[in-house]
Amino acid sequence: MNAIEIKGLTKNFGNKQALKGLNMTVPVGAIYGFIGENGSGKSTTEKLICGLLVPNGGTIKLFGRDYTDADIRAKVGVLIEAPGCFPNCTVWNNMMIQAANLSLKNPEKEVRKVLRVVRMEGSASNKYKNCSLGMKQRIGIAMALLGNPTLLVLDEPINGLDADGMRIMREVLVDITKSYQCTVVISSHILGELEKIATHYGIVRGGKMIKEMTAAELDAGCRIYVALQTRDRNRTKALLACKYSRVEEDESGYIRVYDANAPEDIVTYLYENGILVNEIKTAKIGLEEYYIDLMNEKEAR
Repeated sequence: MNAIEIKGLTKNFGNKQALKGLNMTVPVGAIYGFIGENGSGKSTTEKLICGLLVPNGGTIKLFGRDYTDADIRAKVGVLIEAPGCFPNCTVWNNMMIQAANLSLKNPEKEVRKVLRVVRMEGSASNKYKNCSLGMKQRIGIAMALLGNPTLLVLDEPINGLDADGMRIMREVLVDITKSYQCTVVISSHILGELEKIATHYGIVRGGKMIKEMTAAELDAGCRIYVALQTRDRNRTKALLACKYSRVEEDESGYIRVYDANAPEDIVTYLYENGILVNEIKTAKIGLEEYYIDLMNEKEAR
């Protein structure tokens, strides 16, 4: 059984078709990275899963049952926009208000538990308006966790966070899957961070799912490249471009060669042309570069 199974999903806003027969499969227990450019249909899909929008066509099943089933709906936690909190109330009071709205049997125990999971137990007495962006995002996740959901849908929870905020959020999301045995769907434009935690990926474009894969399949599909440094980068790039089809310089000043068979061939070739290699290594592209390459392939077709 899958946590989410979507087939042929369509959604129109007036004359604009936002989703065009989208299919999506999210296994139980996955951290599913949902990727796509702005306007590709990510947020629309998430809102449909959560029942915030009504589809024009297609089916949505959550844990094998129709997404409109009341029992299933109660097991879905959502953070799609900023949490609705009272700015002058403390974190604790805001959480207790949400717990009351959900009619939880033991609200204080549940609130303590979720605040501990999101690393906010020490900030419960802080006023919401005095919390940082990262803290507010974690408060929103804590609210979504009230009621012990089996599916958590998060829209861009790490956008705008600093490095430390991203690290804490990564740890929180991994802990959630362990503590709650929860499936997590998370959309983000920060692909380098998403790559550190996701077990599965879905890439959407123009309202259609164009690729779904596991983290292992991503790793297998990421091409290997040779990265090197010399004293004369411009001449090195010019020489390599004569022999190899894709030569680029990255932000760190390394020259990358994507279609070389062996590093030693490059060293020999450059030496024969009067250039000494100071450093050379092989590496793999990451999720961000894989995504860019995939988009470029689609553009070329």
